[in-house]
This record gives sequence, structure tokens and C-alpha cells, in this order.
Amino acid sequence: MQSFKWPKHSILIIAILATWIKTAITYHTSFEIEIENGMQEFILILNPLCFLLFAYGISLFFNSAILKNSYLLIISVLLSIVLYANVAFYRFYNDFITLPVLFQTDNVGQLGSSISEIVNWYDFLFYIDIVIVILAIMFIPKTIEGQLAVRKNARRAYFVVALAITFLNLGLAETERPQLLTRSFDRELLVKNIGTYNYHLYDFYIQSKSSAQRALADGSELVEIDNYVQATQAVPNDEMFGKYAGRNVILVQLESLQSFVINNDMNGEVVTPFLNSLTNDPDTYYFSDFYHQTSLGKTSDSEFLVENSLFGLGRGAVFFTHGGNTYNSMAEKLGNNGYFTNVMHSNNDSFWNRDMMYDALKIDKFYDVNSYTVNEENSVNWGLKDVPFFEQSVELMTEMPQPFYSRLITLTNHYPFYLNEEDQMIPEYNSNSGTLNRYFQTVRYLDESIKVLFDELKEKGLYENSIIVMYGDHYGISENHNKAMAMYLDKEEITAYDNALLQSVPLYIHIPGSGDGQIIDDTSGQIDIRPTVLHLLGVDTSNDMQLGADLFSEEHEGFVIFRDGGFVTEEYVYAGETCYERPSGEEIDIAACQPYIERSLVELNYSDRIINGDLLRFYDEMSGNLKQDAVH
Repeated sequence: MQSFKWPKHSILIIAILATWIKTAITYHTSFEIEIENGMQEFILILNPLCFLLFAYGISLFFNSAILKNSYLLIISVLLSIVLYANVAFYRFYNDFITLPVLFQTDNVGQLGSSISEIVNWYDFLFYIDIVIVILAIMFIPKTIEGQLAVRKNARRAYFVVALAITFLNLGLAETERPQLLTRSFDRELLVKNIGTYNYHLYDFYIQSKSSAQRALADGSELVEIDNYVQATQAVPNDEMFGKYAGRNVILVQLESLQSFVINNDMNGEVVTPFLNSLTNDPDTYYFSDFYHQTSLGKTSDSEFLVENSLFGLGRGAVFFTHGGNTYNSMAEKLGNNGYFTNVMHSNNDSFWNRDMMYDALKIDKFYDVNSYTVNEENSVNWGLKDVPFFEQSVELMTEMPQPFYSRLITLTNHYPFYLNEEDQMIPEYNSNSGTLNRYFQTVRYLDESIKVLFDELKEKGLYENSIIVMYGDHYGISENHNKAMAMYLDKEEITAYDNALLQSVPLYIHIPGSGDGQIIDDTSGQIDIRPTVLHLLGVDTSNDMQLGADLFSEEHEGFVIFRDGGFVTEEYVYAGETCYERPSGEEIDIAACQPYIERSLVELNYSDRIINGDLLRFYDEMSGNLKQDAVH
């Protein structure tokens, strides 16, 4: 009986097939990539092959079996690491990793209990192709793989086929989604059409382009942006402008708090009793259709939006990638108007690169973990619990010169939402998602801690002369838990329309003694906080390069742009490349959303140009003019 004859370069073929099949399976099992038709399914299966043919095909240039096999094994290991990094990142952020995030190593060591939630016992399967390649190297006869002299014509034919498949992929992708490569902020769209590995190459190109953009930038680019800002700026409300000048400003960034828990219950348990009471408080303005606009930077993106009224970046945390830029932050504006500006957060000063970024934002002092008494008894998950955090923070405020601007960042209501038994005030929910089940408990604790904050401010005599602004920083429950969310909200399923509206987070502007608070249902977002607060204090922003608008202005437009290019208005929602009507949630013709789509892209582009080019270094916000040396 004749023995099986292995084809030449069998190990190369096996390596390509093993990684290709593994990647295709991963797309369907680990990522929630929406497939609308057969063509999109074909593109999704095809796109890993384009990269793999080139990556593994380089081995054809080696004439040594040892070198060739070593190269194939190294590539297999590297690609497995890249793919699994995306899987782990997706489980936490519901997004794909970007090049800047790879260098945010400071954060990886701080994930703590979050990592145990992300890693599963079966994750070794993501490295199964490495085992297959090793077995192929061990058992395929060396005589077969020793015949390595590849004729130039054969090698050329191999790469011509690889190029043809690549162009087929790009052509089909462009047919499915015209101008695909202009949407670098929509990572799911890129992965769906060009694949994970090619997406990372494209991401590297975009990052390199961003770095070059700063080196080549000059102030002339600001002229076009400034014209847009001036044309769309909302005039302050005469009655509200300067009405509370000189008051202390206390901004509280509420970790992972979404609006769906406000004025709601969980199996008969009230989730946010204190915040519920504030929604009808005569001293409180409650914005019921307010949205976070963060991306991969999450909490740090929220900080950036509030301080600068600019968007974070679509590919990483601007706190890391552009921490050395020139900005004109709210802290700087208030500092120039006699305020002592500070941030209070019981974490390391280097986490999220805050030590560098806060210098760029001209924040006078950062009360980091070293300013607090932190021990095992008063900590959980990521650090100091919110109740002792607020108690100690208010004590620190009593020592501050007034007026002061303090921005407080909470911690306890953070993924994976674990809480000590003595702090659990309500039972867990009963869905199939442990994350959602625990979320209600940590939100209830956060609500109780805010009540403590108010009580402490009153006791220390700081309450009456302050403005207290509180807002959710980003979502707490990602799309990975849609099935459980559908159960809680009593829906058959969570659609793209629902997901967009679930990005709503609460905003409270509490002004003791004002007496004219109300529920405001105008659509608004985090980018609007900066001009709103500054105008209440009588600080002029007419020359500022900001994209938000005063929430009390009669000219404020109900139009919130998300970092992925989607948006919410009073009448429409654009999500998943589909236009929906509010409040019915019915799909309508894309033409209704088209003007807003174009404006969204314009504003995101302008914001990116300001950040990537570090354009504010050329701008004098006092006069509203370019600096004399602004043009090369």
C-alpha cells in the first residue's frame, strides 16, 4: 500500500488554514458583528485570508527548513496573541483594541478583579492553531519540507493570487460600504470588512498619520474650524448668565451610572431613592435626555469632554495619546477667574496619565490616593469606597481657598460591580447576567453615597454657596448584556435604536436656594457641560474653541453626536447605519438623517484636527485670534 504523499510546503498550508478557520470561528463566537446579508458573511469569512496569505507567505523566501518553520511558528504565536487581545478587550469594552491602547500598560495592572471576569477557562482554544503548527513541524517528514527551493515564477504566482484575493475583498467591502476607509472611528465596520489583522495595519497607518499631523500643522487650519464654531455657537441666556457668579463649583463624575435606573425599580426595590428625590427638587435642574459621548477612553474621555467641550479620539484615550497638548480647559478658564481648581480621585496620579494631562489642563492640584486614608476596611474593587471618599473629600474642601472648582471621580460603581455584603442595600437582580444583577446593588450604594456628600457639604457650611453638577461618565452595562437588559426592560430584544438611547446618563445641576429647578427633556450631551457651567458663573466663552452649547440657551439644539458617528436628536436616532424615528423606534428612510450624518462627521473631524494637530497652541483664546507665529 502506497504511503500518503505530503504536498510541498504542507506546513505553510496548514498554518494558513488553521489560523484562518480559528479567526473565522472567533468572529462568530467572540464578537457581536452584525451580519445583514450573505455578501457580508462572505466578506467576513474571506477577509482574514488576505492578510494571512501575505504574513505566512513570507516564509517562501527562506531556503532553510529551520528558518521557515521557526518563522511560521512565530507568526502563529503573534497572531494568536493579537486575536486574543481583541477578544479580551471586546469582552470588557465591547470594542476592538487600538494601537494607542496597547501602550496603556499602566491600566492593565490596575484591572484587578475585572481580569478574572474577562478570562474564561476555555480561552486556551484561541491558541489551538499554534499546537497544530507545532504538530505539523514535528510529524511532517523533513524530506518534504526540505525541498524548499521555490521558483521565482511560482512565488510570484502565489503573491499575485494573494493580491487578487485582497483586491476582491476590498472591492466587495467598498460595494457594501462606500468610503469605508474614511471611517477610522468605526472599528466594527472596519473589522467586518477588512478583518482584524488588516484593521491593525490600518490603525498603525492612522496613528502614524496622526503623529505626522502635529509636526506639519500650523494655525491656518484653525480659521475654518473657528468659522464653524462661531456660526454654530449658542448665545447665553441673559437671565442665567452670571446668575451664580462666585459660587464654588463641585462636579461629581458618577462612575458607570446610566439613566435607566433613575425613577425606576428592580423587582420592587427602589434603586436610586436620593437621586429620584432630586429630579423633582426645586433647586435642581434634571436633564432627562442627556447622553455620554465617550469612546475607548471611558472615564478619561468623559473628563476630556467636560473640560474642553471637544470629543475624545475614536482610536484610544486622548489622555494617553495627546497628554502634552495645549488646551483651554474649563479649569484653566476658572483659574484665570480666581478659582482654586482641583480634581479629587483616590487613585494613582499616573493612572490614565492624569499627572501629565492635568498639567496640560492647568489644574492646580490633584488630590490623588495619597491625599486619602485608604485601607482594606474602606476599600472595594478599584479602591476607596464612595461614602468614605465623599466624607474625606469634603473635609479636604474645608481647607481650600474659595471660590474653588472641585471635580470628584467616584469608583465603587465600576465593572465588575462587586460590593461587600455590609454595603448591599438591595438584593441582586435575577437575570442571566451576573454583571447586570450586581449593577443595581452598586448603583444603590452610589446613590446613598451622594446623599452623604450633600449631608457633609451642609454640615461643613459649603452647601449654600456651591453649584453641584453630577453626571454619569459612561455606560455601565455594555451591549454584551443585551439579553439581560431586554428582560429587565420587558422588551423582546434590544435593537440598535434601544442601544443608542441606553447611552443616556443622568445630569443634575443642583443650585441651593435657586428655587426654579425643573426637569428638562431637551436632548443634550457631555460636550455641553463646559459652556453651561461657565456661563452660570458669568465667564465669557465667545472666543473659545468649543463644540458644545449652553444648555440654558434658547439657541441650544437637541443634537448629540456619538464618537462612532451615530447621533440622537429630538426626532431621530442614527445607529448601526440605520435611521430611526423617535419615539416610535421605527426604521425610516436614511434621507431624514443625512443632514445630521454630514454634520456629525464634520464636527468629529474638526475635533480630531484640533487634537491631532495640537492646534490650540496657535490660538489666543483671550483675543480669539491666531498667534503671530501661528503660520509656518
